[in-house]
Amino acid sequence: MSINVTEPYLPPLEKYLEYLKTIWSNKTLTNTGPLVQSLEAKLATFFNTNRVLFTSNGTVALQLAIKALNLTGEIITTPFSYAATTSAIIWEGCTAVFADIKPDTLTINPYEVEKKITKNTQAILATHVYGIPCDTELLENIANKYNLKIIYDAAHAFAVQYKGQSLVKFGDISIMSFHATKLFHTIEGGATISSDTTLMDRMVRMHNFGQKAKDEFYEVGINAKNSEFHAAMGLCNLENIEAIIKKRYIIAKQYDDILLENNILKKPTIPEYTEYNFAYYPIIFPSQEILLRVMNELKQENIYPRRYFYPSLTKLNYTHGHAKVAEDISQRILCLPMYDSLSPQTIRKIANLILKTI
Repeated sequence: MSINVTEPYLPPLEKYLEYLKTIWSNKTLTNTGPLVQSLEAKLATFFNTNRVLFTSNGTVALQLAIKALNLTGEIITTPFSYAATTSAIIWEGCTAVFADIKPDTLTINPYEVEKKITKNTQAILATHVYGIPCDTELLENIANKYNLKIIYDAAHAFAVQYKGQSLVKFGDISIMSFHATKLFHTIEGGATISSDTTLMDRMVRMHNFGQKAKDEFYEVGINAKNSEFHAAMGLCNLENIEAIIKKRYIIAKQYDDILLENNILKKPTIPEYTEYNFAYYPIIFPSQEILLRVMNELKQENIYPRRYFYPSLTKLNYTHGHAKVAEDISQRILCLPMYDSLSPQTIRKIANLILKTI
């Protein structure tokens, strides 16, 4: 049996079937049905924000955010994130400019951001990588100083609290991914969140073909809606999210107790005042050579961690730039298996194999 880097959480089947019966009864499958509305309302309560827009995925949520802010020029972003962060910028006709990351938290470095600002810069798109908060204070100071917009890619940050509030409440717009691999998922899905009601209203219109009211097409839009079936999965999983995070905390502690004793392996730093979600378990090796050796040993036991994120986005054939820290870290970081059903025996096996190999 293979042990993969993640395994989607599935709620009790009977719970999901209850929602399916509702769908069969009211025969509403999509177009912002009652389950989608219920999920959006519950998520807004969970994040303590006014409104959440449930979208078809996190990438299209990013695209909506860029469009809603009327961005057309340069967007400074991180080279240490999933490719979708950069792809959304380029897809929307903007230019991705990379600013290097901090070596401790692995989030975008505000001082490097400021160095990259030109007359064409319009926004910062920063990722809360692994759910680790960006330096929001410094980034927002820079944005205010240069009149820039901030979009936060909070795809990894579900349930993360920073200084007493949800991490999705920072910036002009935050986006989320609810893909099946995420801590909280709707099979496929995403969301946009903003405290600016004008921006939210615009994204609501744009995600439904630009409609302001039935058959009133106010502006150009796309179909970024999600279905009742996906919302049903989200409603099920939201009920269990606290238990899922608690289990992941226990798993992370078990890994820590074994792997961090010898000071050879490192983990990214979690800033003070952060209530973390344990969505991932990334470890940094002394060299790429050791990382590859460990991966090979784990593979022999059908254990498959992931080089997340590798390579640095500066290395893609459709991007430009250089980022010394991101390029180094991307070669040496590995995400270990992390999901709520991992057994203590499996965790010990993985950790001990790593220690034996390094």
